Amino acid sequence: MKWNNALTDYVTYLKIEKGLAKNSIESYSRDVKKLIQYLETNKINTTPIVINDVIIQEFIYTASKTINARSQARLISGIRNFFDYLIFENYRESNPTDLIETPKIGMKLPDTLSIKDIDLLINSIDLSEPQGERNRTILETLYSCGLRVSELVDLKLSDLFFEEGFIRVIGKGNKQRFVPINEQTQKYINFYVLDIRSHIDVKKGFEDTVFLNRRGKKLTRVMIFTIVKNLAIKTGLKKKISPHTFRHSFATHLLERGADLRAIQQMLGHESITTTEIYMHLDKSFLKEVVNTFHPRSK
Repeated sequence: MKWNNALTDYVTYLKIEKGLAKNSIESYSRDVKKLIQYLETNKINTTPIVINDVIIQEFIYTASKTINARSQARLISGIRNFFDYLIFENYRESNPTDLIETPKIGMKLPDTLSIKDIDLLINSIDLSEPQGERNRTILETLYSCGLRVSELVDLKLSDLFFEEGFIRVIGKGNKQRFVPINEQTQKYINFYVLDIRSHIDVKKGFEDTVFLNRRGKKLTRVMIFTIVKNLAIKTGLKKKISPHTFRHSFATHLLERGADLRAIQQMLGHESITTTEIYMHLDKSFLKEVVNTFHPRSK
Protein backbone atom coordinates (compact mmCIF):
# COMPACT_ATOMS: atom_id res chain seq x y z
CA MET A 1 0.00 0.00 0.00
CA LYS A 2 1.34 3.42 -0.99
CA TRP A 3 1.08 6.43 1.30
CA ASN A 4 -1.06 8.55 -1.03
CA ASN A 5 -3.49 5.68 -1.56
CA ALA A 6 -3.73 5.10 2.18
CA LEU A 7 -4.31 8.81 2.79
CA THR A 8 -7.07 8.95 0.15
CA ASP A 9 -8.83 5.96 1.72
CA TYR A 10 -8.40 7.49 5.17
CA VAL A 11 -10.01 10.76 4.09
CA THR A 12 -12.96 8.84 2.64
CA TYR A 13 -13.31 6.96 5.92
CA LEU A 14 -13.31 10.19 7.95
CA LYS A 15 -15.91 11.72 5.66
CA ILE A 16 -18.26 8.78 5.11
CA GLU A 17 -17.84 6.56 8.16
CA LYS A 18 -16.99 9.13 10.84
CA GLY A 19 -19.02 11.99 9.36
CA LEU A 20 -16.40 14.58 10.28
CA ALA A 21 -16.61 18.18 9.13
CA LYS A 22 -14.38 19.45 6.33
CA ASN A 23 -12.08 21.37 8.68
CA SER A 24 -11.54 18.33 10.92
CA ILE A 25 -10.75 16.14 7.92
CA GLU A 26 -8.21 18.67 6.65
CA SER A 27 -6.57 18.79 10.07
CA TYR A 28 -6.20 15.00 10.30
CA SER A 29 -4.95 14.83 6.71
CA ARG A 30 -2.37 17.53 7.40
CA ASP A 31 -0.81 15.41 10.16
CA VAL A 32 -0.37 12.42 7.85
CA LYS A 33 0.99 14.64 5.08
CA LYS A 34 3.67 15.92 7.46
CA LEU A 35 4.75 12.33 8.08
CA ILE A 36 4.83 11.58 4.34
CA GLN A 37 6.89 14.71 3.70
CA TYR A 38 9.35 13.72 6.45
CA LEU A 39 9.83 10.28 4.88
CA GLU A 40 10.37 11.75 1.42
CA THR A 41 12.80 14.43 2.66
CA ASN A 42 14.89 11.87 4.52
CA LYS A 43 14.60 9.27 1.73
CA ILE A 44 13.12 6.68 4.08
CA ASN A 45 11.63 3.89 2.00
CA THR A 46 8.78 2.36 3.96
CA THR A 47 5.02 1.88 3.70
CA PRO A 48 2.05 2.52 6.03
CA ILE A 49 1.88 -1.24 6.62
CA VAL A 50 5.45 -1.84 7.80
CA ILE A 51 6.60 1.51 9.23
CA ASN A 52 7.79 0.98 12.81
CA ASP A 53 7.79 2.92 16.05
CA VAL A 54 11.46 3.93 15.70
CA ILE A 55 10.78 5.90 12.52
CA ILE A 56 7.66 7.47 14.02
CA GLN A 57 9.59 8.50 17.14
CA GLU A 58 12.28 10.13 15.01
CA PHE A 59 9.60 11.98 13.07
CA ILE A 60 7.96 13.27 16.26
CA TYR A 61 11.33 14.23 17.73
CA THR A 62 12.22 16.22 14.60
CA ALA A 63 8.82 17.94 14.56
CA SER A 64 9.12 18.83 18.27
CA LYS A 65 12.05 21.14 17.50
CA THR A 66 9.80 23.57 15.66
CA ILE A 67 6.39 23.21 17.36
CA ASN A 68 5.17 23.71 20.93
CA ALA A 69 3.95 20.97 23.25
CA ARG A 70 0.29 21.48 22.40
CA SER A 71 0.93 21.22 18.65
CA GLN A 72 3.11 18.19 19.26
CA ALA A 73 0.32 16.49 21.20
CA ARG A 74 -2.10 17.29 18.39
CA LEU A 75 0.31 15.82 15.80
CA ILE A 76 0.75 12.59 17.77
CA SER A 77 -3.02 12.29 18.14
CA GLY A 78 -3.53 12.75 14.39
CA ILE A 79 -0.90 10.15 13.46
CA ARG A 80 -2.25 7.72 16.05
CA ASN A 81 -5.75 8.08 14.62
CA PHE A 82 -4.43 7.27 11.11
CA PHE A 83 -2.83 4.03 12.27
CA ASP A 84 -5.92 3.14 14.27
CA TYR A 85 -7.80 3.35 10.98
CA LEU A 86 -5.29 0.98 9.33
CA ILE A 87 -5.80 -1.48 12.21
CA PHE A 88 -9.56 -1.13 11.86
CA GLU A 89 -9.26 -2.02 8.17
CA ASN A 90 -7.00 -5.01 9.04
CA TYR A 91 -3.95 -3.56 7.27
CA ARG A 92 -1.93 -3.58 10.49
CA GLU A 93 -2.01 -5.43 13.79
CA SER A 94 -0.38 -2.77 15.96
CA ASN A 95 -0.13 1.00 16.21
CA PRO A 96 3.48 2.31 16.01
CA THR A 97 2.53 5.32 18.15
CA ASP A 98 1.46 3.25 21.18
CA LEU A 99 4.81 3.67 22.94
CA ILE A 100 5.11 7.39 22.18
CA GLU A 101 4.37 9.52 25.21
CA THR A 102 2.22 12.56 24.57
CA PRO A 103 3.71 15.70 26.14
CA LYS A 104 1.88 16.95 29.18
CA ILE A 105 0.18 20.25 28.58
CA GLY A 106 -1.71 22.42 31.00
CA MET A 107 -5.38 23.14 30.57
CA LYS A 108 -5.78 25.95 28.07
CA LEU A 109 -8.61 28.13 29.26
CA PRO A 110 -10.46 29.88 26.45
CA ASP A 111 -10.22 33.64 26.17
CA THR A 112 -13.42 35.49 26.95
CA LEU A 113 -14.77 39.00 26.63
CA SER A 114 -16.64 40.99 29.23
CA ILE A 115 -20.07 42.34 28.38
CA LYS A 116 -18.44 45.78 28.26
CA ASP A 117 -15.89 44.51 25.70
CA ILE A 118 -18.60 43.02 23.52
CA ASP A 119 -20.67 46.20 23.62
CA LEU A 120 -17.55 48.21 22.76
CA LEU A 121 -16.79 46.05 19.71
CA ILE A 122 -20.35 46.02 18.40
CA ASN A 123 -20.91 49.74 19.01
CA SER A 124 -17.71 50.58 17.11
CA ILE A 125 -19.16 49.19 13.86
CA ASP A 126 -19.83 51.92 11.34
CA LEU A 127 -23.46 51.34 10.37
CA SER A 128 -23.19 53.89 7.56
CA GLU A 129 -20.94 51.51 5.62
CA PRO A 130 -22.59 48.98 3.27
CA GLN A 131 -21.53 45.99 5.37
CA GLY A 132 -22.08 47.63 8.76
CA GLU A 133 -25.51 46.20 9.50
CA ARG A 134 -24.39 42.77 8.33
CA ASN A 135 -21.31 42.81 10.57
CA ARG A 136 -23.31 43.91 13.61
CA THR A 137 -25.79 41.12 12.99
CA ILE A 138 -22.96 38.60 12.65
CA LEU A 139 -21.43 39.52 16.02
CA GLU A 140 -24.81 39.61 17.74
CA THR A 141 -25.59 36.13 16.37
CA LEU A 142 -22.20 34.70 17.37
CA TYR A 143 -22.59 35.98 20.92
CA SER A 144 -26.32 35.37 21.38
CA CYS A 145 -26.30 31.80 20.06
CA GLY A 146 -22.75 30.62 20.81
CA LEU A 147 -22.11 29.47 17.26
CA ARG A 148 -18.87 28.20 15.79
CA VAL A 149 -17.70 30.36 12.89
CA SER A 150 -18.31 27.50 10.44
CA GLU A 151 -21.87 27.19 11.74
CA LEU A 152 -22.45 30.90 11.26
CA VAL A 153 -21.28 31.03 7.63
CA ASP A 154 -23.35 27.92 6.83
CA LEU A 155 -26.52 29.28 8.47
CA LYS A 156 -29.52 29.10 6.11
CA LEU A 157 -32.68 31.16 5.88
CA SER A 158 -34.54 27.85 6.13
CA ASP A 159 -32.80 27.29 9.49
CA LEU A 160 -34.53 30.29 11.06
CA PHE A 161 -37.55 29.29 13.16
CA PHE A 162 -38.25 32.64 14.76
CA GLU A 163 -41.88 31.91 15.64
CA GLU A 164 -40.63 29.08 17.84
CA GLY A 165 -37.65 31.14 19.03
CA PHE A 166 -34.96 28.79 17.68
CA ILE A 167 -32.43 28.43 14.89
CA ARG A 168 -31.31 25.10 13.48
CA VAL A 169 -27.54 24.60 13.49
CA ILE A 170 -25.56 21.96 11.63
CA GLY A 171 -22.50 21.34 13.78
CA LYS A 172 -19.49 19.04 13.80
CA GLY A 173 -20.05 15.64 12.23
CA ASN A 174 -23.12 17.03 10.44
CA LYS A 175 -25.03 16.85 13.72
CA GLN A 176 -28.15 18.97 14.00
CA ARG A 177 -29.19 20.95 17.05
CA PHE A 178 -31.68 23.71 17.83
CA VAL A 179 -30.40 26.79 19.65
CA PRO A 180 -32.63 29.45 21.28
CA ILE A 181 -32.36 32.93 19.79
CA ASN A 182 -33.52 36.05 21.63
CA GLU A 183 -35.95 38.56 20.14
CA GLN A 184 -33.35 41.32 19.82
CA THR A 185 -31.07 39.16 17.67
CA GLN A 186 -34.08 38.07 15.63
CA LYS A 187 -34.78 41.76 14.90
CA TYR A 188 -31.20 42.31 13.74
CA ILE A 189 -31.36 39.31 11.41
CA ASN A 190 -34.77 40.28 10.05
CA PHE A 191 -33.60 43.83 9.36
CA TYR A 192 -30.45 42.61 7.63
CA VAL A 193 -32.35 40.07 5.50
CA LEU A 194 -35.19 42.40 4.52
CA ASP A 195 -33.36 45.72 4.14
CA ILE A 196 -29.76 44.82 3.25
CA ARG A 197 -29.56 41.32 1.87
CA SER A 198 -32.59 41.86 -0.35
CA HIS A 199 -30.60 44.40 -2.39
CA ILE A 200 -27.71 42.02 -3.08
CA ASP A 201 -27.46 40.16 -6.38
CA VAL A 202 -27.46 36.66 -4.89
CA LYS A 203 -25.47 34.15 -6.92
CA LYS A 204 -26.85 30.75 -7.81
CA GLY A 205 -26.44 28.22 -5.05
CA PHE A 206 -26.47 30.83 -2.25
CA GLU A 207 -30.16 31.76 -2.31
CA ASP A 208 -30.71 30.15 1.11
CA THR A 209 -27.51 31.42 2.78
CA VAL A 210 -28.13 34.07 5.44
CA PHE A 211 -24.88 36.05 5.46
CA LEU A 212 -23.48 37.05 2.07
CA ASN A 213 -20.52 39.05 0.84
CA ARG A 214 -21.02 41.97 -1.53
CA ARG A 215 -20.69 39.59 -4.50
CA GLY A 216 -23.70 37.59 -3.39
CA LYS A 217 -21.80 34.53 -2.17
CA LYS A 218 -21.31 32.89 1.22
CA LEU A 219 -18.84 34.56 3.54
CA THR A 220 -15.65 32.64 4.29
CA ARG A 221 -14.38 31.79 7.76
CA VAL A 222 -11.35 33.99 7.08
CA MET A 223 -13.61 36.98 6.40
CA ILE A 224 -15.30 36.60 9.80
CA PHE A 225 -11.88 36.44 11.47
CA THR A 226 -10.88 39.61 9.60
CA ILE A 227 -14.00 41.48 10.71
CA VAL A 228 -13.34 40.65 14.37
CA LYS A 229 -9.61 41.41 14.14
CA ASN A 230 -10.20 44.82 12.54
CA LEU A 231 -12.75 45.78 15.19
CA ALA A 232 -10.31 44.80 17.96
CA ILE A 233 -7.68 47.05 16.37
CA LYS A 234 -10.17 49.87 15.89
CA THR A 235 -11.27 49.84 19.54
CA GLY A 236 -7.75 49.32 20.91
CA LEU A 237 -8.84 46.14 22.67
CA LYS A 238 -5.70 44.59 24.17
CA LYS A 239 -6.87 41.01 23.85
CA LYS A 240 -6.17 38.33 21.29
CA ILE A 241 -9.66 37.51 20.08
CA SER A 242 -11.36 35.60 17.28
CA PRO A 243 -14.95 34.72 16.33
CA HIS A 244 -14.62 31.76 18.70
CA THR A 245 -14.12 34.19 21.59
CA PHE A 246 -17.79 35.19 21.28
CA ARG A 247 -18.76 31.51 21.63
CA HIS A 248 -16.63 31.18 24.76
CA SER A 249 -18.12 34.38 26.15
CA PHE A 250 -21.64 33.08 25.47
CA ALA A 251 -20.98 29.96 27.55
CA THR A 252 -19.08 31.74 30.32
CA HIS A 253 -21.68 34.47 30.82
CA LEU A 254 -24.51 31.91 30.96
CA LEU A 255 -22.64 29.81 33.50
CA GLU A 256 -21.79 32.82 35.65
CA ARG A 257 -25.48 33.66 35.85
CA GLY A 258 -26.45 30.21 37.05
CA ALA A 259 -27.34 28.40 33.81
CA ASP A 260 -27.31 24.60 33.97
CA LEU A 261 -24.10 23.09 32.58
CA ARG A 262 -25.95 20.42 30.60
CA ALA A 263 -28.19 23.05 29.00
CA ILE A 264 -25.05 24.93 27.90
CA GLN A 265 -23.62 21.65 26.58
CA GLN A 266 -26.69 21.15 24.38
CA MET A 267 -26.61 24.69 23.06
CA LEU A 268 -22.88 24.51 22.24
CA GLY A 269 -23.28 21.10 20.60
CA HIS A 270 -20.60 19.44 22.73
CA GLU A 271 -20.74 15.67 22.50
CA SER A 272 -19.23 15.27 25.97
CA ILE A 273 -20.03 17.23 29.12
CA THR A 274 -16.29 17.16 29.86
CA THR A 275 -15.69 19.61 27.02
CA THR A 276 -18.21 22.03 28.49
CA GLU A 277 -16.77 21.69 31.99
CA ILE A 278 -13.72 23.74 30.98
CA TYR A 279 -15.87 26.83 31.55
CA MET A 280 -16.11 25.87 35.23
CA HIS A 281 -12.43 26.81 35.56
CA LEU A 282 -12.77 30.34 34.21
CA ASP A 283 -14.22 32.09 37.21
CA LYS A 284 -15.01 30.20 40.41
CA SER A 285 -16.27 33.28 42.25
CA PHE A 286 -19.83 32.63 41.15
CA LEU A 287 -19.65 29.07 42.56
CA LYS A 288 -19.05 30.54 46.03
CA GLU A 289 -22.07 32.76 45.50
CA VAL A 290 -24.22 29.75 44.58
CA VAL A 291 -23.24 27.93 47.78
CA ASN A 292 -23.79 31.03 49.93
CA THR A 293 -27.20 31.57 48.38
CA PHE A 294 -28.62 28.05 48.27
CA HIS A 295 -26.86 25.86 50.84
CA PRO A 296 -28.84 25.49 54.11
CA ARG A 297 -25.70 25.80 56.27
CA SER A 298 -24.61 29.08 54.72
CA LYS A 299 -27.09 31.14 56.72
